[in-house]
Amino acid sequence: MGIEIERKFLVVSDAWRESAYEVVPMAQGYINDMGAMDRGEQKASVRVRIQGDTAFLNLKSRELGATRQEFDYTVPVVDARALLALCVGGVIDKRRHYVRHEGHLWEVDEFLGDNAGLVVAEIELDRADEAFVKPAWAGKQVTDAARYYNLALASRPYTQWSDDERAATDIP
Repeated sequence: MGIEIERKFLVVSDAWRESAYEVVPMAQGYINDMGAMDRGEQKASVRVRIQGDTAFLNLKSRELGATRQEFDYTVPVVDARALLALCVGGVIDKRRHYVRHEGHLWEVDEFLGDNAGLVVAEIELDRADEAFVKPAWAGKQVTDAARYYNLALASRPYTQWSDDERAATDIP
């Protein structure tokens, strides 16, 4: 069983671009929706992702916060395309940029399509209490704000958010 420990931050400037050393296009969708998770009918999200020339089926446990169970399986791209057609909600289209900062790998997701305008950065850690240096371009932490999860963005894209939601005034 895999455990994912990550922190998610809003990106507040384009300064990360000068350090990005790779970009990978991604398309992903979900077999289940946020409503089923919220109602407790399902305990894990089921995601299909095409990442460049490879594809994955991913299951992630339903928990807010930095630590979740995660299972990732490689699948043929042709199967992933067929599975994307079965997904509920919209397909997430984004470009993932890889950036190294102070000994850690940051993944900066620049969303397109219905989520255009949203840019978030994630850092995966080995331990929940692992120290890291937050770059100046990483702003407010949104790890515990479910609306920034890709599953939520597939159901209710960024373009449908209110000004208050975009301003992130209710984030702990």
